[in-house]
Amino acid sequence: MDAVPDEVTPAVPVRTTPDLPARPPQPVAVPQDDDAPLPVDRYGDRELGWLAFNNRVLDLAKDQARVPLLERARFMAIFSSNLDEFFMVRVAGLKRRIDAGVAVPSTNGMGPRELHAAILTRTHELVDDLQDVYFNQVAPELAANGIQVVDCADLDGDERERMNLLFADRIFPVLTPLTVDPSHPFPYISGLSLNIAVLLRNPSTGARQFARIKVPTILDRFIPIGGGRFVPLESVMIHHLDKVFTGMQILQHTTFRVTRNEDIEVEEDDAENLLYALETELLRRRTGRPPVRLEVEKDIDDEMLEMLVRQLNVTEREVFRLPAPLDLTALFSIADIDREDLKYPNFLPKTHPHLAEVETARSADVFAAMRKRDVLLHHPYDSFATSVQRLVEQAAADPKVLAIKLTLYRTSGDSPIVDALIEAAKAGKQVLAVVEIKARFDEEANIAWARKLEKYGVHVVYGMVGLKTHCKLILIVRDEAEGLRRYAHVGTGNYNPKTARLYEDMGLLTANPIITDDVSRLFNHLSGMSHESNYRRLMVAPAGVRVGLLESIEREIENHRAGLPARVRMKVNSIVDEAIIDALYRASQAGVQVQLWVRGTCTIRPGVPGLSDNIEIISILGRFLEHSRLYWFENAGKPAVGIGSADMMHRNLDRRVEVIVGITHAAHIAEIGDLFDIAFDPGTVTWRLHDLEWSPRTLDQDGRPLRDMQEYLINAMAGRRR
Repeated sequence: MDAVPDEVTPAVPVRTTPDLPARPPQPVAVPQDDDAPLPVDRYGDRELGWLAFNNRVLDLAKDQARVPLLERARFMAIFSSNLDEFFMVRVAGLKRRIDAGVAVPSTNGMGPRELHAAILTRTHELVDDLQDVYFNQVAPELAANGIQVVDCADLDGDERERMNLLFADRIFPVLTPLTVDPSHPFPYISGLSLNIAVLLRNPSTGARQFARIKVPTILDRFIPIGGGRFVPLESVMIHHLDKVFTGMQILQHTTFRVTRNEDIEVEEDDAENLLYALETELLRRRTGRPPVRLEVEKDIDDEMLEMLVRQLNVTEREVFRLPAPLDLTALFSIADIDREDLKYPNFLPKTHPHLAEVETARSADVFAAMRKRDVLLHHPYDSFATSVQRLVEQAAADPKVLAIKLTLYRTSGDSPIVDALIEAAKAGKQVLAVVEIKARFDEEANIAWARKLEKYGVHVVYGMVGLKTHCKLILIVRDEAEGLRRYAHVGTGNYNPKTARLYEDMGLLTANPIITDDVSRLFNHLSGMSHESNYRRLMVAPAGVRVGLLESIEREIENHRAGLPARVRMKVNSIVDEAIIDALYRASQAGVQVQLWVRGTCTIRPGVPGLSDNIEIISILGRFLEHSRLYWFENAGKPAVGIGSADMMHRNLDRRVEVIVGITHAAHIAEIGDLFDIAFDPGTVTWRLHDLEWSPRTLDQDGRPLRDMQEYLINAMAGRRR
């Protein structure tokens, strides 16, 4: 990313102000042989790296000192939900490739079957740890605070009578018991459904029969019985099995849960209509995907387990024997209990001060603020509702606005942004929505939004064949006294008002004509037949991001060798791309300090002598999901800085449309630099990676708690507003 003036067209499009004071380079040792080949075992495995990330989530559930009790329960639910998706996509994909005979060794040389076995072994360890945390730490603490999940058998007489009435009135009418016999084959078990398996005996004939009942998802999983106590729905059902199988003897019962391959496979080149092809594939997702994991109760009968394993065609290692209740994603409902004393303190995002200074009696005039200066937003500390959402709503209502263009990757079910686009279209404005209908697990919702938008006259396009549109862009064209003016937003996160309160993201509001021209040409590329590849202030994947970042890393190496300030800093969700990793290894070997802030998967091995001595990697997790992607290059004392949507993964760099925008304002560059400084400060709570092992740092040498970065930023931003 070059440091160039706005009026020049750079080869690599991120510029900084020349007067920013240089940060001194760190003293580092340079290997004697700069041309030595990199070792073949220089990468960790992506899948095992992801499991290491989920283990850090579980660490938060264990953290009694820093994390409130109900938030610890929430992190357990997040851990469980993460693991579900990991098996549905990553493990399922690996198993599919193994079965098809097309799996290849991972980048660290591990064979496919060896990797599958290692994943299952590590997952068994993590799930055992989860159960230990729940039953021996979180559940007893919840009970001590008046919140308890109890079995139906442990209820008193009045409570049992209430459950009897509830079962008769609300549960029994929606149950569909399915038995297995010569005329009834083993039923299809839908993925992630919780089921009750029952072994029956006919008293008249002595014949034994297997039956299955699906636990209804339309009813609350944990039923409140008063006094902070809850009973699992499946426990109530089990207690009333005799009402379901009247006249039969119940020999055994247990709960079980199946995880299936849920990834979507659409060959776009062969699909005449992508929308229709995706809808067809979504139907297949519900009816014919092979199992990849079976969860059963710990004390399941051997005969019943053998039948489930045989019918579902899973291996012994794919069976997870767990104490009830299964599926701890249900703890989300416990975490939502109205007990503020057991949660993080309430946090209300504030309007960015540059937007607040142009507020009227009704709301901020975002266009006026953007005409004065670029605005760097940092969510959730800066309010999404009074910035990005307000921009789209103001554009929809403004008669001077002629056109609105926006990318939609994920959004909420009641999105005010979608409503604003519809109102703009109804008012006669040109409205374009680039809807990514292949966003994993949001496909159905995005198809619904696409059809609704089209119904009201919004021009909907589905991106480009073979690529997901993952960039976060808004372009608004406004007719003003001086002529047409364009306004843009380039962000790191989705246009989803709900997740904007939970995800940490950054975004740039700008009327800079060079950036808005770049964004305009990119939208034309997405919606039309143009083949634009030259941008002045944007890096655009798949053609430009990897190349631009590699050039920037190489420039830091050259600067260090010339005795100039050199350093690489990146904040990403994941880093697994081998080309980027190798470039960072080369930078480390050359003596360049490399600081990587990675939330999720990381396959770099820092701290390896002669390879990565100068690479420092941290991870930060907390009440907000760290989601922004930031890129910083020291650039001989004139830092080149960018923000964007791209992670350092093959899919982002090769198979998605991603954007990184250059940040040029000195105050914005300093703000991003301060974030890195705080994150890497030894006084901040982090997980640090050495070789392939993550270790948490929460206390100082005297046993005192370190700084929680997110809480620090909440207080710092509140002070800035005052």
